Amino acid sequence: MLAFRIALRYLFSKKSHNAVNVISAISLAGVAVASMAIMIVLSVFNGFTELSASHLSKIDPDLKVVPAKGKTIADGDSTAAAIMTVSGVAAAMPSVEERGLIVAGNNQMPVIFKGVGDNYRDIIAVDSIVIDGIYTEAVDTAAAMQIAVGVANRTGLRPSLLSVANVYVPRREGRINPANPMAAFRGTRLTVTGVTQIDQADIDNDRIIIPLDRARQLLDYDREATAIEVRLAAGASAAEVSQAIAATLGGSVRVLTRSAQQGSAMKMIAIEKWVTFLMLCFILIIASFNIISTLSLLVIEKRDDMKTLRALGAARSQIRSIFRYEGLLITIAGGTAGIILGLLLSLAQQHFGFIKLNGDPTTLTISTYPVAVSGLDVLAVFGAIVVIALLTSSLTTIFTRKI
Repeated sequence: MLAFRIALRYLFSKKSHNAVNVISAISLAGVAVASMAIMIVLSVFNGFTELSASHLSKIDPDLKVVPAKGKTIADGDSTAAAIMTVSGVAAAMPSVEERGLIVAGNNQMPVIFKGVGDNYRDIIAVDSIVIDGIYTEAVDTAAAMQIAVGVANRTGLRPSLLSVANVYVPRREGRINPANPMAAFRGTRLTVTGVTQIDQADIDNDRIIIPLDRARQLLDYDREATAIEVRLAAGASAAEVSQAIAATLGGSVRVLTRSAQQGSAMKMIAIEKWVTFLMLCFILIIASFNIISTLSLLVIEKRDDMKTLRALGAARSQIRSIFRYEGLLITIAGGTAGIILGLLLSLAQQHFGFIKLNGDPTTLTISTYPVAVSGLDVLAVFGAIVVIALLTSSLTTIFTRKI
């Protein structure tokens, strides 16, 4: 440990040449700034991930049962009834989701419609996403539908007894008659009773909610369903209930948790996060090059000390170890300082929100940059610093080879 103690003394001692002091300070500061930047960027990614998850949870059920193969579950009603027998399930509902075309007067646009049962309120808090009008399945004798805010803006539809539109889908069988092309489509007429918004662009642009029986009518389904949506009982474990449902229904279905339902979106955010992490690590590597310059100058300055140590019987390997430890200490000290600064700034943003988002406050879901600190990120950044420190310290053997 003699080599480590000498390296520690060199780290805090004042050098005879001011240039060595300045370069040492710059080297340490460079590593600290790079580490701080990595910590803050990863925390911002975490914040946006949590924000996306919180918004998606407004419309995603606790569990979603989908067919393992094909597009539909043959008997959605019986499957939902079977799921209701599983312990931990509070509600289960078959649903149908498909693409279609909405036509309102001279306005039309492609949409994704979702057919839901009369117990949809038991699955999600659907009333909380209605920003205009109400959620209901029927008004007087007419079937009702709720449209996303993007559909309302593009079609001009608003909640009203007089606000009606037709939803069309291509017939599953039959040929197109050039004289009457609309005969190739099935259609249903619905009254708009509500406008929904969850502040998620891909959902708010083109989604509509219609009664399950109308969706099945459009698609020429009898009891089929594209999914069974499940709400868990209070205190129930999603993992345990999903396993129980899979065991009850066999291999014909897959059970998706909330995170799995948005797996592609979450996976994309995670990929972007760690690609950014790797890119910032290259900046950290470049910042550590200054440490090599510092060590080379330190070797020159301490040459007389090294000769004295050699005269006292110190081995060459011990002397080289002094500068290896010196490189490790500078890199880890700078990196640790950067991590601490990054954590402090991230926590300050998380609690006080001093960095604001640009844009119209009336259209923004949040007004400040979302930030969330993760222990895994701290370990990842510190691990990268240690690896770079080992790399940097190993390169010092180039300058101590002739000692």
